[in-house]
Formats: sequence, structure tokens, C-alpha cells
Amino acid sequence: MNNKNRRQFLATSGVLATTPYFFTNVDLFAQENKSKNDKLNVGNIGVGGRGTAIARQSLKLGNPIACCDVDKNRAAAFSKNSGNNCAIYHDYRELLDRDDIDVVTIGTPDHWHVKIAIEALRAGKDVYCEKPLTLTIEEGILVGKVVKETGKVFQVGTQQRSEYGGHFLNAVAICQLGWIGDDLNALSSVGTARKGGPFTPSKSPDHLDWNMWLGPAPETPYITERTHYQFRWWLEYSGGQVTDWGVHHTDIAMWALGLQNTGPTTIEGTGAFDKRENCYNVAHTFDTLMTFKNGSTINLTSGKNELILSGSKGKIRVNRGGITGQIVDQIKDNKQMQEILAAKVQEIYRGPVTPHMVNFFNCVKSRKLPISDVFTHHRSVSVCHLANISMLLNRKLTWDPNKQDFVGDQEASKMISREKRTGFEI
Repeated sequence: MNNKNRRQFLATSGVLATTPYFFTNVDLFAQENKSKNDKLNVGNIGVGGRGTAIARQSLKLGNPIACCDVDKNRAAAFSKNSGNNCAIYHDYRELLDRDDIDVVTIGTPDHWHVKIAIEALRAGKDVYCEKPLTLTIEEGILVGKVVKETGKVFQVGTQQRSEYGGHFLNAVAICQLGWIGDDLNALSSVGTARKGGPFTPSKSPDHLDWNMWLGPAPETPYITERTHYQFRWWLEYSGGQVTDWGVHHTDIAMWALGLQNTGPTTIEGTGAFDKRENCYNVAHTFDTLMTFKNGSTINLTSGKNELILSGSKGKIRVNRGGITGQIVDQIKDNKQMQEILAAKVQEIYRGPVTPHMVNFFNCVKSRKLPISDVFTHHRSVSVCHLANISMLLNRKLTWDPNKQDFVGDQEASKMISREKRTGFEI
């Protein structure tokens, strides 16, 4: 099939339609579309670490025809193991220039996410981008506008909305059913960030394009500990544990509390930062409190990994290992409650639950809003950005969630955005 006819076929076939039963993994769904010609062509941008994981998920559902990474070794390894010896690019713009690519996955460090995503949208691609989607609040506003302008499908990789045995979906449904009462609050506890340094600058390896790796971020000498997984511990490229893990639990908290389309009105907190040169500089430990207009609060801390949702009638505890609480025990012994809960889960998921990447491919077919859309994710990650800003300024801040700006604080307002390096502006 040529590209036009293949798109027409996908638009009218049931190949990627939402299935009437729950798939436990991507492989089961892939069995439903075995014909290569029926699949979407996929380009994978950023194929190291977590980027490799999401790219491999997409390859079970689509045709891998191109990959891109500024690390030549990682790009070569991914292409070799793709099953298709997909074309290799070291500049993502060349990959986006291909008319035969339908969807892209973006698994780069955080500071590259929005620029690549916006260019992919404008190039006519549907996008799956790893979380946290943004480095700043302004980026979230901007990418949301472009999604609306282009009408493309955009899934963010907060996969707790789809996976881990449905524990998080059950938690959201329990809260929305009112089973733990009113006056809902959340404790989002996500663990500590890594400490380290000072680190010594050195010559970048030949297989890594250091200038392109930095991209929009400030120019700085190469340090091994800035790259690959360790980018998370530098404010220049990420928000540390506050955004990297914080957005997972905080996203579920916002959804459960019915706050997914708004933001807090006050933010306060403290964090431990290492301000020495060439050291990991994100908050290592932190304790922040976000209060919303309706009185609900989200306490984002660096304690042990768990999300506790509490109300006037009780509380539940959930993480990737399971969900516990008095109401959970009651549900286990009550078939009617189980049926009500299952129906509520399908309601909030807008259909049968699937793996997160499957939901994305389904929505590319149906043109429906994916379960982790740009707009609600922007609100969730903004809570994490606001926590970081409050800690960096070391004071309580007032926020207008409608205007998405601080009230009466110009210094804080300047931190909503960041200047991009010349040549890498969005």
C-alpha cells in the first residue's frame, strides 16, 4: 500500500479499534494486527534508557522504519534489535522530514521534549512522549496550543493511568465514587533524588554529539554525570525527583481529587539543594504543600514511594505494588461493589482498559483523546514545577490557576519560562 491508501485503510478498519476485553500486555494486542501493511509506520526519537522501553513497546504495534539518537552507539544498537534494521538519524529533524512516518515516540531528556514534540506535531505526526512532558510551565501551555491547532493525537507516558494491575485506576474510581468521603487530600511521596559531585569536566566521547545533546539548555563543558540517566539530577535538564517521579503520583492524585483541569492557589515548601558548582543541583529531599480553591491539598514529599488518598470516611494507600485500605477490604468481600467499581473504572478510562501504548495506537486510529492527554498532564506537572519554584525561592507563593501566573510576584513569574539557547528556540 502507498502511504495515502494505508492511512485510508486504517481510518476505516478495525485493526486498531478499542477491544472489548482487557489486554494484559502489549504482545497480546500485537497478535491482533499481524499484517505489516496494516500497521502504522513508527519513528523513535531518543532510544536510550526509558526511551528504548517505550520505543520497543511501539514496535510491537507498528512498523519500525526510523530511529534517532545523538548517541551513535545507542542508535545503532536499537536499529540492530528493531527487527527491521530501521534507518538511523542523528538529527531528529531529518526523521521528521519523512512523509512515510505516521507516529513518533520521544524518549529524550526532558529539556528536549517540547521542542521535538511541537515540530513533530507540525510535521503531521501523532506523538507519544515520555513524562514529565515539560521543563517549564510555559512549555505546557505552548504544546497544548499546538495540539489544538494541529488536531494530532498526543499521549504522555504517565503509564500509571493504564497499567500496574489497575491499582491506580481503582484508587481514582474509589475516590470519585465517594467511598472515602468528601474533603479529599493526597500525600504524594516519591523518594529522594540522587546526590553527587563536584564532577570533573572532560572531552565528550566521539559517539556523542554533546552540542546537540545540550540543545536548548545552557552551554556547558561535558560531564559524564550530566548525560543519559543522570540528567534527572540537574535543574538545567529536569526537575529532579519532584517532576520525574512526582508527576506519576501527583497526576493520579489530581485525577482522583477531580482537580485535573485546574491548579493550586498556594504553594509552599522546603528542599535541600547542593549549590556547589558541577554538583547534582535538584532538591535531594523536599516537603511541599499545594492548596486548591476547594480546600483540597496535595503534599508532595520525598518519603517512601506511595500515594495516600484520604477523605472524611477513610483513606487508601496505593503504589505499583498494590492498593490497601479498609474500603479495599470491603470491596473484596462484596460482589456488588466490585461490579460498581469495575463499571466506574471503564467510565473514567473511557472504555476497556489497555496497556498505555495500546491506548495511544487505538486513539491514533479513532482520533479520540488518549487517556494521558497533554492538557491534564500539563496541570499535573505544573504542580511539580510550582513546588520546585517555591523551594528555589524559599517562600510561600500565590498562584492564579486560570491565568496560570503568580499573583504579585514578578520574580516567581519569571520562572514560568526559561530562555532557550540561540539556534534551539521553540
